[in-house]
Amino acid sequence: MGLRREGRELALQMLYAQDTLQGNLRDTLRGFREGVETGERTREFAETLVQGVMEHREAIDQAILARSKNWALTRMPRVDLNIMRLAAYELMFKRDIPKKVSINEAIEIAKKYGDKESPAFVNGILDDLEACPKDEEQGE
Repeated sequence: MGLRREGRELALQMLYAQDTLQGNLRDTLRGFREGVETGERTREFAETLVQGVMEHREAIDQAILARSKNWALTRMPRVDLNIMRLAAYELMFKRDIPKKVSINEAIEIAKKYGDKESPAFVNGILDDLEACPKDEEQGE
């Protein structure tokens, strides 16, 4: 598994823990640093993603919600929601990552961590989000 895939999976676990425990982000990150063995570059990539998602969470959640027909964020499976948050952060704010890569990675992670409907659900939301230019998504 590549460094970035491993980092995205670790970031998903961090976001899920943060979402579930609702604690201090620093405590969540420290817990993963102390409790999960992984390479330093993988951990740095994961933490960068998590910090970016948390910094832009309101805009990310609004973008996901705007593309979710008849779904409230609170009704979405937490795994799916956090996979979409990661990918949406990359789509909306990371110019160095091709959009197709972000979407494909999200789908593969959804296959591994979600249920049988997760990949299609994640793909549907992210495909719609991918169609918007990055500048428009950020309100620039």
